[in-house]
Amino acid sequence: MALELRPNCEYCDKDLPPDALDARICTFECTFCADCADGVLRNVCPNCGGGFAPRPIRPAAEWRPGLSVGQKPASTKRIHLSRPRDEIEAFVARIAKVPFERR
Repeated sequence: MALELRPNCEYCDKDLPPDALDARICTFECTFCADCADGVLRNVCPNCGGGFAPRPIRPAAEWRPGLSVGQKPASTKRIHLSRPRDEIEAFVARIAKVPFERR
């Protein structure tokens, strides 16, 4: 199963196309731009509490049959935060002190 490759930052709504070098994801594929993930969110996913990693870039060329962004396109469904920002700020402040590998 391929990653969903969500099209936007869930925090600031910045466009994150499939080849975006600044896209970050958590283990549940929550998607944020690097500015939000590293800045306001301090490497804390506001949805699950995990950390972020760079989102892989799906190959543009079909090097293997059926395996490219053309054959397995990115999602077009924009995702937004489900909690208010003040709640997220409090959650991030509490969780950020715990190293991400221990969350």
